[in-house]
Amino acid sequence: MGMAKRFVLALTFVVCTYSFASGDMFFGQITKVDGNKVTFKKFAKKGEKGEEVTLEAAADVTVTKGAGFKKDAEKKGEPLEGGLKNDLFTKIAEGKGVAAQITTADDGANKGKITAISTFGGIGMKKGKKDDKTDEKK
Repeated sequence: MGMAKRFVLALTFVVCTYSFASGDMFFGQITKVDGNKVTFKKFAKKGEKGEEVTLEAAADVTVTKGAGFKKDAEKKGEPLEGGLKNDLFTKIAEGKGVAAQITTADDGANKGKITAISTFGGIGMKKGKKDDKTDEKK
């Protein structure tokens, strides 16, 4: 099974497992953070364009570096130093973004606000992967 298929299956499992315990949860690419306002494009189905959304983050938003898909479900990502003020968000290049899992609250004082962000770096891609394939063909 290809790496992309395994990723999609793992992603589906994670979404199904955690969606019962929290508000809305989805994946997207964060393109801008301005104070507590987070702008992102939701990931869409192949061939469709993801909608751009701006939501307010809760005062106690949890921001972590994604732990990946570990066998131990108790392992969580490490807290990202500085939260939304981290360079990862403040220095997003034009046309780029930060892949993340975003969770919003469905009730209470934080209804509709982002309560958790878990970032992912380079999922499914290895640096230099294209070069490796090219070298093999030579």
